[in-house]
Order: sequence, then C-alpha cells, then structure tokens
Amino acid sequence: MPLRPRRQLSSVSAIAVLAVGASMLAACSPGSPGGSGASSAQVQPATITFAASTLGDPGRGPGLQKMIDEYNASQDVVTVEPAAVPYPTFGQTILTQMGGGEGPDLVRFDMPEFSAAAASGLLEPLDDKIDAQKLNLIPGPDKYLTVDDHRYGVVFENANYGMFYNKDIIPEAPKTFDEFVQKAKDATKGNVYGLAFRQTQAEEAGVWQDIFNYVLGFGGNWSDGGKLTLDSPKVIEGLKAYQQLYDANVIPKGADAATFRKMFTDGKIGMELNNGGYVSHIAKTSPNLNFSVARIPFPVKKQGTLLAPIVTNANSKHKDAALAFMKWLLEPAQQVKLQEVLGASSVATPTERSEASLKQFPFLPALDELTDSGVPQIVEGFGQHTPDIRHIVVTEVLAALQGQQDMKTAMEKAQKQANTLVGQ
Repeated sequence: MPLRPRRQLSSVSAIAVLAVGASMLAACSPGSPGGSGASSAQVQPATITFAASTLGDPGRGPGLQKMIDEYNASQDVVTVEPAAVPYPTFGQTILTQMGGGEGPDLVRFDMPEFSAAAASGLLEPLDDKIDAQKLNLIPGPDKYLTVDDHRYGVVFENANYGMFYNKDIIPEAPKTFDEFVQKAKDATKGNVYGLAFRQTQAEEAGVWQDIFNYVLGFGGNWSDGGKLTLDSPKVIEGLKAYQQLYDANVIPKGADAATFRKMFTDGKIGMELNNGGYVSHIAKTSPNLNFSVARIPFPVKKQGTLLAPIVTNANSKHKDAALAFMKWLLEPAQQVKLQEVLGASSVATPTERSEASLKQFPFLPALDELTDSGVPQIVEGFGQHTPDIRHIVVTEVLAALQGQQDMKTAMEKAQKQANTLVGQ
C-alpha cells in the first residue's frame, strides 16, 4: 500500500532542519550554474552531486564510484560528483541541507528520511518521468515510493532480511520458530552463543530493525495504514517471541552490533538476522567463513527490508541532468552492475545473478525470493513519524526485557503515547 504521510516533518526531522548552520548547508550545494528544469526536452550540460551512504561503505563504495566514473567517461554532457557525507549523520545532514534550499541534486535515502522529505515537499515528483511498466520495475518494493499518488523516487537498493547462520555451528537451517529457539539453546556453550540481536537503547534504530522482523513474522504490523496498531495481539505475540529468546540467555547480552558481528565472523555466534548487505561485509572481512542464509523461520513469510530509493532534490537547478543519470542507472546493463556492487541486495528491476556470484553465494536466490514479501522499516501511513514512534516503542520494549513491565503493558503504553504524537 502506498505511503500516506501527513504534511509535516516529524519532530526529529524538524529539529534536524533547524539545528545545523549555514556552513553545513553549503557543503553539498548543486553543481555548476546553468541547465534547465526537469521538463526540458534536452539535457543541458551540468555537473551534479550525488549523495549516498553506500559511497562510504568500504566493501561497496569503490564499486559504486567505478560506476559513476564509467558514466562520466561515457558522455560529455553531465558529470556526476559524489557528495561525501558521513553515515552516522547522513539522513539528518541531507534533510537539513534540503530544508535550507540546498543539498545534493541526487540522494540515495533510507525510507524514514525519504518519507520525511516527501511529506515536506523537498523531493521532485517523477510522475511523468518514470514509466514503471516500460522500465519493468519490480512492483513489491516500488509501490512504497508513491506518496499521495505521486512518485518521488525509484529503488536504488532493496536489502531483504534473512537468517544468517554459521554452518560449522548450525549445519542445517531451522524451519520453524520452535526449531530456531532450540538450535539457539543447543549452540550456546561457553563463549559461543546461538543467536545475537540488539537490545540496548544506545542502538535504538538497530533494535527497531531487529524487532521489525519478529512483529511481521508473527503476523503483526505497526498500523493498518490509517490507525496505529502497536498494541494489537499479533504485534505483542511477535515481541514476546523476541523476549523469549532474550530470556533464554542465548545471546551475548549488552553486546552492540559491531561486537556481535565480529563474534559471528569469528565463529562465536550461530545465527543472526540481518539484511543482504551483510553478505558483502562478510565476504570482505571473513572470506573463509562457512555460512549460509535462509528465510527467517517465523510463521508468516514477511520480513523487514532496507529499502533505499534514489530521489531528485526539489531544489536542484539541474533536474534534467539528475534524471538522465537516474535513467542510466535503470538500464539493464547498469542494473546488473549495480546489483553486483551491492552484493546480496536486489535493485529496481529483475536481474539474473552471474554464475560467479552463485558459485560464491549459492543462497542468493533464497534472498531474492523475499523481495515481494519485504516491508520497509517504517510505520505504514506514518512514515514521517517513524523516528518518534520508534523511540516510544523501543523504550517500552526494552523496559519489558528488563523486567519492569510485561510486553502487553509495554505496548499499551506505547500505543497511548504514539496516538498522542500523531493526533489520534
């Protein structure tokens, strides 16, 4: 179902827009003067900026930069320059720049920031510029890029969540939740743990990503598209499953993601729920790790996905040039190259994995099959409010983990706070 955000920034995004000074606004201003709007019949010569957190990824950044270099070498009309923005502050920084009338011409956004930007009129509509049928865009993820019946982006990356498992610790993937729990218990011995996930307030965004899979996998959702359903029975059931594993002492409690991911690659974690982008990280840091990936063995085949669209800044003075690069990325040859760069993620259109990729990672088709059942990690219908709802939910869930309340009470409290936030 398309997103239907209210026409205002969430408090988190609004604060971000006001908090950063003019010096930051100038950091990624649009390229050289001249050019014309998106309605121009012919692309005018221009230098445009492209901001993507992927460019700073040591595993995937060089490959994306190579594609940009290939584009620049292929023609003499448009030049694309990468805009360097650190990942930890990427979304806040770009929203701030755009809110001040500046910012990169093209942005690879995560969905919460995409929702906030679209709701605030900061993105250029692409309704008459992108023909989904002609371009053969994959419908499942593509539908989330329409806001109030207007398209504001196309898929750059879609990283489905799966169950990563160390085959030396867990030779066969569990098929049910009960098997998942039992294998986690059996594998937990000494300094080896059967499972790992985030469970501290310091990693609020990561906890949200982790519990998202439990809620969806047990048939729940945070809303019905129009009203919040944080305290619905299925949501509570999924969160109780998350708490069951926490209480079973099968995870390294207190360990952050950086720590337990290193433990996974060091052979001290049996299973971890993560997105397809993690494959590239493992391949780079631990090429000899004997691991595989399977569908998360929860009752419902539905899981989170890190959906990242590429969008055009409404402030851009070179919208036609930005669109030209976007359409180049959507060409079949570039889609194949981009998927190779991104690793186990999907892209905007169907592609075939290379024989070399399948030989290295035989599980890739299992991840690709999840594309149509993936759900971006926002609250449907309340995308721009997701950061604030996330804070409320995670705070109450962690209080339940720590024994301060039961999960039902936690979500009833979360529902009341979130209703007040969104005015319901």
